[in-house]
Amino acid sequence: MTYQLGIDLGTTFTAAAVFRDGQVQIASLGNRAATIPSVLFLREDGSVLVGDAADRRAVSDPDRVAREFKRRIGDSTPLLLGGTPYAAEALSSKLLRYVVNAVTEVEGEGPVHIGVTQPANWGPYKTDLLTQATRMADLEQVTFLTEPEAAAIYYATNERVEEGAIIAVYDLGGGTFDAAVLQKTPSSFNILGTPEGIERLGGIDFDHAVFAHVNRSLDGAIEDLDPEDEKAVAAIGRLRHDCVEAKEALSTDTDVSIPVLLPNIQTSVRLTRTEFEAMIRPTLQDTIGALGRALRAANVQPDDLRNVLLVGGSSRIPLVAQLVSAELGRPVAVDAHPKHSIAYGAAIAAEGIHREQTGAIPAIPEAEIVSEPTPAPASEPVVTAPVPVAEPAAAAPVAAAEPVAAAEPVAAAPSAPVDQVAAPPPPPPPPPPPAKRSRVPQRFVAPIAAGVAAILVAGFGFYMLRSTNKSPSAPAASHVPITSASSTLPTPPPGVPLFSRIDSIGLANGKYVVNFETFGYQPELGQGNHHVHFFFNTVPPAEAGNPGGGPWQVYPTAAGTIGPSPFTLLGPSDAPSGASEMCILVANFDHSVIQNTGNCMPLP
Repeated sequence: MTYQLGIDLGTTFTAAAVFRDGQVQIASLGNRAATIPSVLFLREDGSVLVGDAADRRAVSDPDRVAREFKRRIGDSTPLLLGGTPYAAEALSSKLLRYVVNAVTEVEGEGPVHIGVTQPANWGPYKTDLLTQATRMADLEQVTFLTEPEAAAIYYATNERVEEGAIIAVYDLGGGTFDAAVLQKTPSSFNILGTPEGIERLGGIDFDHAVFAHVNRSLDGAIEDLDPEDEKAVAAIGRLRHDCVEAKEALSTDTDVSIPVLLPNIQTSVRLTRTEFEAMIRPTLQDTIGALGRALRAANVQPDDLRNVLLVGGSSRIPLVAQLVSAELGRPVAVDAHPKHSIAYGAAIAAEGIHREQTGAIPAIPEAEIVSEPTPAPASEPVVTAPVPVAEPAAAAPVAAAEPVAAAEPVAAAPSAPVDQVAAPPPPPPPPPPPAKRSRVPQRFVAPIAAGVAAILVAGFGFYMLRSTNKSPSAPAASHVPITSASSTLPTPPPGVPLFSRIDSIGLANGKYVVNFETFGYQPELGQGNHHVHFFFNTVPPAEAGNPGGGPWQVYPTAAGTIGPSPFTLLGPSDAPSGASEMCILVANFDHSVIQNTGNCMPLP
């Protein structure tokens, strides 16, 4: 009996669902859960372990493991596994191939059609790389659709959604965030306007925040461990796992105790939900801002929404629903299967496309959701064929960009307390002609409705910011045009203990590259800490930390997850009308800014 397969290729976990005979069911991929970690481990013989087995091996041999590589799709810098470079799309192809093989083994035959999801804010370049990944995995009859589309399709099978109804999808997963506005059509859903997203934001960043909290509580004892000590590496691996479990427990409990069993210390660290929410609230505010931009791009008011659908495992954090509901004043639907809804929707969409191709009426098929199967114990899954090696230099032509390491291990060594953000990806080359893959019809792409209200305030220069500990400033790449407000950069005024300064602003890959320094503090979110606010000069300095005061950006976006300089989270598309300068100020824990603690610099 034929079936369709939906695959949610996630940053941290991968799920799959099977549509057969009007029923859609999550496929069992792992031996402990239906989903598997999106982790690969390269053995010395060239074979690859996948999922839980790869995760276990990562503790003892971290240089051979690849995780979170979905975030690296589009980055030409190769990832190193055992000293061998791989492109992120090559690793994705092995994960896709494993999923299809695992489902085929259970079902007794291969799928007739496959639906593969991707973030809504991916452009043609990254989408083409995903297409290449399916080619390398030797997959045929593949349809691509965005994750919000898949979530909406699944939602429509459980709730009656009348034609013309508009819903917003807030998708906060393990590694990426998507916001999209969709309208129900007779056959499926159309995306209205332009989806918004934050590619490097998700549950793994919250995990790092919890880990950083533990390290601070231990006065940095984790940093004193020897990274070459196998016992220390294993202990830190266990601690990271316990931090993840603590984060998840706080969705239902008010406080947790995190065991710390390190070679140099044995204790426990208490973390309350209030403390955890304080760590992640600024980051979640960024997602609320992205959701608002998606609504404005779609020319949709909150009152026009039928409801807001929350999907992704991290959407179960109670603070998420509180912030979304408070911002929009609309009903919030927390999906019953936030980790699986996208895979469900992808399988249903694959069935719909298959119907269209065979001449049947294209529509969202009726689907009965079958409860998740109980995974059966299995031996270590192995992909016997070696992973295709991507030519590190020829995989994608790279224009000179912000300096990056020529090659780095895929996953941060377990002993590293914080991860750094990579330099901006290189400009994409023109995508090659599409392969013979069926794509989601154009009905899913609606005209872009522009609309960001401008706050018109005359251009001005001023000092702003507040910090601790001077942060290193990354030099601008030689090809980036540098703009300077004056020949002499400002210094901290007498008696001002905290100060921040923009040294230069360039433009690369559609984003401003803002090199800056902080004096007297290290930017960090959390109780009692100071951080940086960036904003355009259309925002009055006093409003650069107030809700509704105009667009301003918290930096770092999560405790310890993004390094100090450069700042690359805003681009010309984010600048309000009339903006001519980028500005910086020191901000208190509650986001109130401290006047006369920074400067402005003209935009390139």
